[in-house]
Amino acid sequence: MKRISSLVLILCTCFVSAAWAQQPAGKCINSWTQFHRYDMERWNRCETVLNVNNVGGLGLKWSYRTRAAQWSAPAVANGVVYVGSSDNSVYALNASTGAKRWSYGTGLWVLSSPAVANGVVYVGSNDDNVYALNAKTGHKLWSYTTGNYVTSSPAVVNGVVYVGSNDGNVYALNASTGALLWSSATAGGGGALAVANGVVYLGSGKLYALNARTGTKLWSYDTGRGAGSPIVSNGVVYVGDYNGNVYAFGLK
Repeated sequence: MKRISSLVLILCTCFVSAAWAQQPAGKCINSWTQFHRYDMERWNRCETVLNVNNVGGLGLKWSYRTRAAQWSAPAVANGVVYVGSSDNSVYALNASTGAKRWSYGTGLWVLSSPAVANGVVYVGSNDDNVYALNAKTGHKLWSYTTGNYVTSSPAVVNGVVYVGSNDGNVYALNASTGALLWSSATAGGGGALAVANGVVYLGSGKLYALNARTGTKLWSYDTGRGAGSPIVSNGVVYVGDYNGNVYAFGLK
């Protein structure tokens, strides 16, 4: 992959997002702690600043230059933006000013989107590892080595880190220690996953539904060329495939 300089751009009157699934009903916190949020929908129920009348006035608030491209989607928690870069690093940036708080170097590109929970940043790396970093300092708390690249974005639910690896396995790790709770083999490389109501949904060759506690396969569907990142909303699982189709799965 060619390394090119790029910018982490924050366009806003105000950069506001909500980790609704991890907060009490009716209370809004200006955080977006991991890829996919409420019912796995990527939208913010608490946004009250931007609307159709003022969004045309967006302007650049700040930018921060890393040494290579970003494929990682940022996470925002407690006034800090966390993002991975293909310069082999994870960055923590002040959400108001863009000033770097810390960076942590891994062995290869960080294409995974970080997840933040209980003061810890969880992220995968192309050096085959899943990392847990102290959100304030960037100090490594633990790492877990899989059999291949980890480009999947971790999901952190009830003290468990769920993440896919390009070795074809889905891993459930203890969020505090990194100890393996279970792993489950799939037909392809591990993609982004969603966790809802005790079920892990993963696009990895096929679309899978796994028991979140045990890793047991509950259901799978061969979408064709390889399912992408699923979302779950109102009893329906939605997913796209490399074959050009979008699928919706609901109860019969």
